[in-house]
Amino acid sequence: MTKADRKPLVSGNWKMHHNHFEALQLVQKLTYLLTSDDHDAVEVSVHPPFTDLRTVQTYLLSEKQPIPIALGAQNCHWEEKGAFTGEISPAFLAKLDVQYVIAGHSERRELFGETDEDVNRKVKAILKWGMTPILCCGETLEERQSGATEDKVRGQVEAGLAGLKADQVGGLVIAYEPIWAIGTGHTASAGDAQAVCALIRRVVAERFGAEAAARVRIQYGGSVKPTNAAELMAQPDIDGALVGGASLEAEDFARIVQYRL
Repeated sequence: MTKADRKPLVSGNWKMHHNHFEALQLVQKLTYLLTSDDHDAVEVSVHPPFTDLRTVQTYLLSEKQPIPIALGAQNCHWEEKGAFTGEISPAFLAKLDVQYVIAGHSERRELFGETDEDVNRKVKAILKWGMTPILCCGETLEERQSGATEDKVRGQVEAGLAGLKADQVGGLVIAYEPIWAIGTGHTASAGDAQAVCALIRRVVAERFGAEAAARVRIQYGGSVKPTNAAELMAQPDIDGALVGGASLEAEDFARIVQYRL
Protein backbone atom coordinates (compact mmCIF):
# COMPACT_ATOMS: atom_id res chain seq x y z
CA MET A 1 0.00 0.00 0.00
CA THR A 2 1.26 3.48 -0.90
CA LYS A 3 0.21 7.04 -0.13
CA ALA A 4 -2.13 6.93 -3.13
CA ASP A 5 -4.04 4.08 -1.47
CA ARG A 6 -4.56 5.97 1.81
CA LYS A 7 -7.55 8.28 1.49
CA PRO A 8 -6.67 11.60 3.14
CA LEU A 9 -8.61 12.53 6.28
CA VAL A 10 -9.11 16.22 7.04
CA SER A 11 -10.56 16.74 10.51
CA GLY A 12 -11.91 19.95 12.03
CA ASN A 13 -11.33 20.20 15.77
CA TRP A 14 -13.61 23.00 16.94
CA LYS A 15 -12.32 22.85 20.54
CA MET A 16 -14.48 24.99 22.89
CA HIS A 17 -16.11 27.03 20.13
CA HIS A 18 -19.65 27.19 18.67
CA ASN A 19 -22.89 26.51 20.49
CA HIS A 20 -25.29 24.06 18.85
CA PHE A 21 -26.97 26.77 16.74
CA GLU A 22 -23.63 27.95 15.39
CA ALA A 23 -22.51 24.36 14.86
CA LEU A 24 -25.56 23.65 12.73
CA GLN A 25 -24.95 26.75 10.61
CA LEU A 26 -21.32 25.80 10.07
CA VAL A 27 -22.00 22.25 8.98
CA GLN A 28 -24.82 23.42 6.70
CA LYS A 29 -22.46 25.85 4.97
CA LEU A 30 -19.82 23.15 4.70
CA THR A 31 -22.33 20.82 3.06
CA TYR A 32 -23.01 23.37 0.32
CA LEU A 33 -19.34 24.20 -0.23
CA LEU A 34 -18.07 20.64 -0.63
CA THR A 35 -18.84 18.68 -3.80
CA SER A 36 -19.11 14.97 -4.48
CA ASP A 37 -15.65 15.17 -6.09
CA ASP A 38 -14.30 16.57 -2.82
CA HIS A 39 -15.80 13.72 -0.83
CA ASP A 40 -14.50 11.16 -3.32
CA ALA A 41 -10.97 12.53 -2.92
CA VAL A 42 -10.88 13.39 0.79
CA GLU A 43 -12.59 12.05 3.90
CA VAL A 44 -13.87 14.82 6.17
CA SER A 45 -14.67 14.75 9.87
CA VAL A 46 -15.89 17.48 12.22
CA HIS A 47 -15.34 17.40 15.98
CA PRO A 48 -17.79 19.75 17.75
CA PRO A 49 -18.11 20.23 21.51
CA PHE A 50 -20.13 17.52 23.27
CA THR A 51 -23.21 19.74 23.54
CA ASP A 52 -23.34 20.05 19.74
CA LEU A 53 -22.99 16.39 18.80
CA ARG A 54 -26.68 15.46 18.71
CA THR A 55 -27.57 18.54 16.64
CA VAL A 56 -24.84 17.86 14.09
CA GLN A 57 -25.65 14.14 13.98
CA THR A 58 -29.34 14.84 13.34
CA TYR A 59 -28.49 17.18 10.48
CA LEU A 60 -26.00 14.80 8.86
CA LEU A 61 -28.62 12.04 8.85
CA SER A 62 -31.63 14.22 8.05
CA GLU A 63 -31.41 14.23 4.28
CA LYS A 64 -32.64 11.43 2.00
CA GLN A 65 -28.98 10.68 1.34
CA PRO A 66 -26.77 10.90 4.46
CA ILE A 67 -24.25 13.73 4.18
CA PRO A 68 -20.74 12.25 3.77
CA ILE A 69 -19.14 14.12 6.65
CA ALA A 70 -18.01 11.96 9.56
CA LEU A 71 -19.01 12.99 13.06
CA GLY A 72 -16.14 13.13 15.52
CA ALA A 73 -15.61 13.85 19.20
CA GLN A 74 -12.78 15.71 20.88
CA ASN A 75 -12.23 13.40 23.84
CA CYS A 76 -13.78 10.66 25.97
CA HIS A 77 -13.23 8.72 29.17
CA TRP A 78 -11.97 5.14 29.03
CA GLU A 79 -14.75 3.67 31.18
CA GLU A 80 -18.20 2.75 29.87
CA LYS A 81 -19.96 4.23 32.92
CA GLY A 82 -19.34 5.17 36.53
CA ALA A 83 -18.83 7.96 39.03
CA PHE A 84 -16.81 10.25 36.79
CA THR A 85 -18.52 13.62 37.05
CA GLY A 86 -18.19 15.70 33.92
CA GLU A 87 -16.75 12.89 31.78
CA ILE A 88 -18.21 11.35 28.62
CA SER A 89 -18.41 7.61 28.02
CA PRO A 90 -17.24 6.17 24.69
CA ALA A 91 -20.45 4.14 24.72
CA PHE A 92 -22.47 7.37 24.64
CA LEU A 93 -20.49 8.62 21.66
CA ALA A 94 -20.97 5.36 19.77
CA LYS A 95 -24.74 5.70 20.21
CA LEU A 96 -24.54 9.09 18.46
CA ASP A 97 -22.84 7.55 15.40
CA VAL A 98 -19.53 9.18 16.25
CA GLN A 99 -16.86 7.69 13.99
CA TYR A 100 -13.64 9.38 15.13
CA VAL A 101 -12.47 10.39 18.61
CA ILE A 102 -9.38 12.46 19.32
CA ALA A 103 -7.17 10.93 22.03
CA GLY A 104 -4.26 12.66 23.73
CA HIS A 105 -4.54 16.10 22.17
CA SER A 106 -1.71 18.27 23.47
CA GLU A 107 -4.20 20.54 25.26
CA ARG A 108 -5.54 17.54 27.17
CA ARG A 109 -1.99 16.51 28.07
CA GLU A 110 -0.64 19.98 28.86
CA LEU A 111 -3.66 21.63 30.49
CA PHE A 112 -5.43 18.68 32.10
CA GLY A 113 -2.54 16.41 32.97
CA GLU A 114 -3.41 13.41 30.84
CA THR A 115 -0.65 10.79 30.94
CA ASP A 116 0.47 8.38 28.25
CA GLU A 117 -1.29 5.64 30.23
CA ASP A 118 -4.54 7.62 30.20
CA VAL A 119 -4.27 8.12 26.45
CA ASN A 120 -3.61 4.42 25.87
CA ARG A 121 -6.71 3.50 27.89
CA LYS A 122 -8.75 5.91 25.79
CA VAL A 123 -7.42 4.51 22.51
CA LYS A 124 -8.40 1.01 23.59
CA ALA A 125 -11.86 2.14 24.74
CA ILE A 126 -12.51 3.99 21.47
CA LEU A 127 -11.63 0.88 19.50
CA LYS A 128 -13.73 -1.32 21.79
CA TRP A 129 -16.81 0.74 20.94
CA GLY A 130 -16.26 0.53 17.19
CA MET A 131 -14.88 4.03 16.67
CA THR A 132 -11.52 5.14 15.29
CA PRO A 133 -9.00 6.94 17.50
CA ILE A 134 -7.02 9.93 16.26
CA LEU A 135 -3.97 9.52 18.49
CA CYS A 136 -2.11 12.81 18.93
CA CYS A 137 1.58 13.29 19.59
CA GLY A 138 3.97 16.21 19.46
CA GLU A 139 6.77 18.12 21.15
CA THR A 140 7.08 21.50 22.84
CA LEU A 141 9.29 24.28 21.52
CA GLU A 142 11.82 23.62 24.28
CA GLU A 143 11.96 19.93 23.36
CA ARG A 144 12.45 20.73 19.69
CA GLN A 145 15.21 23.21 20.40
CA SER A 146 17.01 20.73 22.65
CA GLY A 147 16.88 17.97 20.02
CA ALA A 148 14.36 15.85 21.94
CA THR A 149 11.67 15.71 19.23
CA GLU A 150 12.35 12.12 18.20
CA ASP A 151 12.42 10.77 21.75
CA LYS A 152 9.22 12.62 22.71
CA VAL A 153 7.22 11.58 19.64
CA ARG A 154 8.50 8.01 19.66
CA GLY A 155 7.62 7.64 23.33
CA GLN A 156 4.10 9.00 22.89
CA VAL A 157 3.38 6.79 19.88
CA GLU A 158 4.73 3.64 21.49
CA ALA A 159 2.85 4.29 24.73
CA GLY A 160 -0.37 5.24 22.98
CA LEU A 161 -0.39 2.06 20.89
CA ALA A 162 0.76 -0.32 23.64
CA GLY A 163 -1.19 -3.55 23.77
CA LEU A 164 -2.84 -3.16 20.36
CA LYS A 165 -2.71 -5.63 17.49
CA ALA A 166 -1.22 -4.82 14.10
CA ASP A 167 -4.58 -4.82 12.30
CA GLN A 168 -5.97 -2.35 14.85
CA VAL A 169 -3.00 -0.01 14.43
CA GLY A 170 -3.25 -0.13 10.65
CA GLY A 171 -6.84 1.10 10.83
CA LEU A 172 -6.38 4.08 13.11
CA VAL A 173 -5.12 7.64 12.65
CA ILE A 174 -2.08 9.28 14.24
CA ALA A 175 -1.84 13.06 14.29
CA TYR A 176 1.49 14.82 14.62
CA GLU A 177 0.82 18.19 16.20
CA PRO A 178 3.91 20.11 17.28
CA ILE A 179 2.75 21.97 20.38
CA TRP A 180 4.74 25.05 19.44
CA ALA A 181 2.72 25.38 16.21
CA ILE A 182 -0.81 25.04 17.63
CA GLY A 183 -2.74 28.30 17.60
CA THR A 184 0.47 30.31 17.39
CA GLY A 185 0.47 31.11 13.69
CA HIS A 186 3.79 29.23 13.41
CA THR A 187 3.75 26.16 11.21
CA ALA A 188 6.40 23.50 10.88
CA SER A 189 7.89 23.60 7.42
CA ALA A 190 6.60 20.92 5.09
CA GLY A 191 9.99 19.24 5.34
CA ASP A 192 10.01 19.29 9.15
CA ALA A 193 6.46 17.93 9.30
CA GLN A 194 7.33 15.19 6.82
CA ALA A 195 10.41 14.18 8.81
CA VAL A 196 8.40 13.58 11.98
CA CYS A 197 5.52 11.88 10.15
CA ALA A 198 8.06 9.56 8.52
CA LEU A 199 9.46 8.84 11.99
CA ILE A 200 5.96 7.91 13.19
CA ARG A 201 5.54 5.50 10.30
CA ARG A 202 8.94 3.93 11.08
CA VAL A 203 7.95 3.46 14.72
CA VAL A 204 4.73 1.72 13.65
CA ALA A 205 6.72 -0.51 11.27
CA GLU A 206 9.19 -1.45 14.00
CA ARG A 207 6.46 -2.33 16.48
CA PHE A 208 3.64 -3.65 14.31
CA GLY A 209 5.10 -4.52 10.90
CA ALA A 210 5.32 -3.06 7.42
CA GLU A 211 1.66 -3.67 6.52
CA ALA A 212 0.34 -1.73 9.52
CA ALA A 213 2.79 1.09 8.78
CA ALA A 214 1.67 1.27 5.17
CA ARG A 215 -2.01 1.39 6.14
CA VAL A 216 -1.99 3.81 9.08
CA ARG A 217 -2.98 7.38 8.20
CA ILE A 218 -0.85 10.16 9.64
CA GLN A 219 -2.25 13.68 9.91
CA TYR A 220 -0.36 16.91 10.47
CA GLY A 221 -1.87 19.45 12.86
CA GLY A 222 -0.52 22.85 13.75
CA SER A 223 -1.76 26.12 12.19
CA VAL A 224 -2.92 24.41 9.00
CA LYS A 225 -4.42 27.00 6.65
CA PRO A 226 -5.72 27.11 3.07
CA THR A 227 -2.41 28.68 2.07
CA ASN A 228 -0.17 25.84 3.33
CA ALA A 229 -2.44 22.80 3.07
CA ALA A 230 -1.37 21.72 -0.42
CA GLU A 231 2.36 21.78 0.37
CA LEU A 232 1.85 19.81 3.57
CA MET A 233 -0.45 17.27 1.93
CA ALA A 234 2.04 16.68 -0.89
CA GLN A 235 4.49 15.09 1.54
CA PRO A 236 4.78 11.29 1.19
CA ASP A 237 3.92 10.47 4.82
CA ILE A 238 1.22 13.09 5.47
CA ASP A 239 -2.25 11.67 4.86
CA GLY A 240 -4.44 14.46 6.15
CA ALA A 241 -4.74 17.37 8.54
CA LEU A 242 -6.06 17.95 12.04
CA VAL A 243 -7.27 21.53 11.70
CA GLY A 244 -7.98 23.85 14.62
CA GLY A 245 -8.73 27.54 14.12
CA ALA A 246 -9.20 27.33 10.37
CA SER A 247 -12.00 24.77 10.82
CA LEU A 248 -14.18 27.32 12.64
CA GLU A 249 -15.11 29.05 9.36
CA ALA A 250 -16.75 26.89 6.70
CA GLU A 251 -15.08 28.68 3.81
CA ASP A 252 -11.55 28.27 5.19
CA PHE A 253 -12.11 24.64 6.13
CA ALA A 254 -13.59 23.84 2.72
CA ARG A 255 -10.55 25.35 1.02
CA ILE A 256 -8.29 23.08 3.07
CA VAL A 257 -10.37 20.05 2.07
CA GLN A 258 -10.02 21.24 -1.53
CA TYR A 259 -6.23 21.61 -1.26
CA ARG A 260 -5.74 19.59 -4.45
CA LEU A 261 -7.51 22.21 -6.62
